[in-house]
Amino acid sequence: MGVEEIGPRTVGGKLMYNRAVRIDEPRSMLFVSGHEARDDDGNITHRGDMAGQMRLALRRLGETVSEAGMTMADVVQIRVVTTDLATCKARYGVLMDELAAQQCRPASLLAEVSALSDPDMLIEIEAVAVR
Repeated sequence: MGVEEIGPRTVGGKLMYNRAVRIDEPRSMLFVSGHEARDDDGNITHRGDMAGQMRLALRRLGETVSEAGMTMADVVQIRVVTTDLATCKARYGVLMDELAAQQCRPASLLAEVSALSDPDMLIEIEAVAVR
């Protein structure tokens, strides 16, 4: 399988996002629902803490990807939705660092919405992985 990054945008030497990721001849594709900062009992954690919610949402996303037999390096697209774009952008380095640590270089979307499914949620992240 060939993976080609198209139009990478960097900030301070770190990938901020790829405008596109081309995949040639994938064997398997995984479409992952939105993940949020929930504990094992299903409760939202890190209330009011964007960075904490980012880290936990990404950890949960990674667990799901792993359960499907892939790694975060196989994630080629993420969509990040938040109820607070200004705070999310101010903490975006956390997201970039977490993705870089896992060799994850996806095409991405960042958007603000008026509400998520739980009023304590600040962020939700969904993904597509390809292997």
